[in-house]
Order: sequence, then C-alpha cells, then structure tokens
Amino acid sequence: MFLVFRKKYKADIAPFFIGCAVFAVFALLIEGSIHSFVFTTNAGKAIQGNIWLYGIYGGLMAGFFEETGRFTAFKTVLKKKLGNDSNALMYGAGHGGFEALYILVFSMVSYISMAVMLNNGMIDKLTTGVTDPAALQLLYAKFAALEGTAPAAFLMSIVERIAAVAIHLACSVIVWFAAKKGGKCFLFYPLAVLLHALIDMVAVILSSNTSNVWIIEGVVYVLAACSVVIAIAVWKKYASDKVIVAEIKTGEEAAS
Repeated sequence: MFLVFRKKYKADIAPFFIGCAVFAVFALLIEGSIHSFVFTTNAGKAIQGNIWLYGIYGGLMAGFFEETGRFTAFKTVLKKKLGNDSNALMYGAGHGGFEALYILVFSMVSYISMAVMLNNGMIDKLTTGVTDPAALQLLYAKFAALEGTAPAAFLMSIVERIAAVAIHLACSVIVWFAAKKGGKCFLFYPLAVLLHALIDMVAVILSSNTSNVWIIEGVVYVLAACSVVIAIAVWKKYASDKVIVAEIKTGEEAAS
C-alpha cells in the first residue's frame, strides 16, 4: 500500500510513519495504560465479567482513542499535508499496517517460541516465577488452547487483518475530511468513532457466542464493506483528488 499510494497517487511519505506512531502512542501506550488501571478496579472486574459490557467498553475505548489519534494527527503534524487527499490513505496504511504487524508478527513469534518450548518439555521455564494459582490455571489453559488449535487456524489472522486494514483506511478517510473541512463535516469524526466501536463490539460479543470463526469474520467483512462505502461517498463529495474519484467511478461502472 505504501508503494501504491506513493507511486500512483503521489502521497507523501510522512503520513505513513505518523500513522504508525499514532497507533503506538494512542492505542498501545495511552489506551493500554488506561485498561491496565480500569481492570484493577471493581468496575473493571464487573466489565470483564459481562461480555456485553466488555464489548461495549472495549469498542468505545478503541474507537475513541484511535480516531482521536487520527484527528489529532491531521490537525497538528499533518496540517500542512491536508492539501493532498491521498495522504489520508497513506496515513491509514501506516496506522492499519503497524497494527497488523504488531498483532500478526509479535503474537505469532510469541506462539511459535511457546510451542517450541512446550514441544521440548520446557514447560517449567514457561511457568517460572508464576506462583498465583489463578494465574497458573490461566497459563495452562493457554497452553491447552495452543495445543488444540489446528495450524491452519492461525492463517485466519491474516484474513481478519485484511478487513481490519480496510476499516482503518475507511476511518482515516472519514476523519481526514472531518479535520480538513471542519464545520458540519466535523461530525465525521464521531461517526468514525462509532463505526470503529461498533465493529469491535460486534466482533467481541460474537466471539463469545459462537466458535465458528467464519461467521465472525463474515460479519466483520460486511461491516468493513459498509465502512468503505461510507468512506467512498465522503471521498467523492469532498476530495480534491479527482484521479482517485475517477478510478472509483470507473470501478463502479465496470461492476455494474
């Protein structure tokens, strides 16, 4: 995406890396710190004990912090880049791409290293220092889940990330014009927050009610497609980059 947006649509380089940084700061650092605090409170324990509350809480937190991060970046460090609307896509590629890297690569490395240690009878090293019975039980449950998961199932993470990156691109476009146009268009910002929150909430709640990952991913893809449709509508109305608008129209004519 970086190469396509750079070469074909003449997007700037900076938005990509700013997108990476915003995800790291707003989602991993700030949002993560707040989760760590909230879940130590009685309210946090109540949230964790109810899947609906957990889904709503997690969705709203993710939506608020990530879309606020986008909006803040567009109004500050990327303010001088607002003239090139392709930068909205470049930013989305950085934001969504870094999240994909973080989730896929880091988690997979963790799983692989854990699997190697388990297969070599080194389970004692994985539990070293863990004395709390509840923590140990949770750890052993994780080992059992890893052992019982078919290798092909891990490929679903890639399928899931495709939809997630599409959502990040869509939200980046929607928030981009909220920041660029202001006025009534400012409402695009809370719209992106709610879209993001809804998708995350639905995914969390569905995952606790069905073990069929295809159903979950199917719903996520439908919601991702809705987000993309909204983003295209916003782009067609407000974008100054007529090249991409023309390509969108050409694609729609070909589809019809």
